[in-house]
Amino acid sequence: MRPEIGGRLWYVAVTVAGDEVEPLLVRSALARLSEERPFIDSVEFTHTSAELSYWDEGSSVLDVASLALRLWAEHRESAGLPSWEVVGLEVVEKSVHDARAHGRGGGPSSSTAHPFPL
Repeated sequence: MRPEIGGRLWYVAVTVAGDEVEPLLVRSALARLSEERPFIDSVEFTHTSAELSYWDEGSSVLDVASLALRLWAEHRESAGLPSWEVVGLEVVEKSVHDARAHGRGGGPSSSTAHPFPL
């Protein structure tokens, strides 16, 4: 994570999934990934998926999302990660993340959201 001049802070959650892998092998691989990329805040995993969460700094959501989408593949060999693929990505600006954490939403209000007509 390299701070950029004028960069904003973003909360990133990358979800990967694939074929079943022994949980101890997944745990070991994720530990190696954490050593290679110590900025990862949290990791949750099962035998078929993992979610990595961290903070990143960048000038736009596109810049941060592009890096996040490459994270797993770029460390697959060096950390011995499973051959899983990215199946989910969330990138939100710090103010949105903070609003959610304090129960203030940050997304569309349920009182003003309307379903799409079918």
